Amino acid sequence: PLRYISKLRELVKHEADKNKSQWKTMGPAKVAVPSPNDFLQKCSKEPKLTPKKKEEDGKKLLPLSVPPRTYHPVTRIKKNFISKNALAVMTGEPKKPRHFCVDTRQGDKYLLEPSGLFPKYINKKNYGVLPKYVIQRNEELKREEEEYQASVLEQLKKKAMKVLSEEERTNVLKALKKNWEEINRAYQGLPIVTDTRYKQMHKEELELKLKQLEHDIAAIEKHKCVYIANV
Repeated sequence: PLRYISKLRELVKHEADKNKSQWKTMGPAKVAVPSPNDFLQKCSKEPKLTPKKKEEDGKKLLPLSVPPRTYHPVTRIKKNFISKNALAVMTGEPKKPRHFCVDTRQGDKYLLEPSGLFPKYINKKNYGVLPKYVIQRNEELKREEEEYQASVLEQLKKKAMKVLSEEERTNVLKALKKNWEEINRAYQGLPIVTDTRYKQMHKEELELKLKQLEHDIAAIEKHKCVYIANV
């Protein structure tokens, strides 16, 4: 069988040659020849300090021992710490002793206030009073509920049943009877023989309209109060 040769062989070889490091073993092709004047000298590669600059005589002035005119000495005030501490003790509030609870006979104790055994919160002035944010939230919920109920009532009023007046009822009845007469006239004008599908469908349609109109006319004549819905 023939040996398989990939179509991308040349591309792979080109990529491999391109990524190889040049001059890795043999060195560069041309190297600059060092000059005989630039030879290696002794201690030339050791780090050297920067040369000190020689200051000229008379430029650097010695600092004066006399303080300048702008100097203001700090005036120290004598303070009697004993009398100050005594006054602070006399005028200050006495330190209240902390309440402890001894738990065991070995003398293990703990603070009574954060333990939960001391009635701390029930003695507060605002104990049992609703917070302001809860009251505000309840008012917002109540306001939203009132707005929702008002919108629902408005929608119900729009969709509420309406009573037809006697004049409107008479006009509707006259219009229905006139429509019935027109359809009945068209029905009476139909041919006696209905031999096609179109004639049969037309006749059935007119009969359905007549039945519906007769039902509506009878309902309006029977009931004096007629309610209609706002759609």
